Amino acid sequence: MNEHPAQSDLYAYDLTGATWRKSSHSAGEGQCVELTDLPAGGKALRDGKNIHLPAVRYTAQQWEAFRQAVIDGAL
Repeated sequence: MNEHPAQSDLYAYDLTGATWRKSSHSAGEGQCVELTDLPAGGKALRDGKNIHLPAVRYTAQQWEAFRQAVIDGAL
């Protein structure tokens, strides 16, 4: 895998042994997403109450754009 994988490359990455973590802001209500790291700074997110569903995967650039939009209040 190259230094900056395409999003499609991230879907080929096996998440079987991934270590998922919840936000420290999670109130234990079962309404949270879980996050794990992918190669080259990518991230994968899944629904914490439906972990059998596929995770959504983001490249490092996509994740940073999403994160910044949340910080800026755009989302």
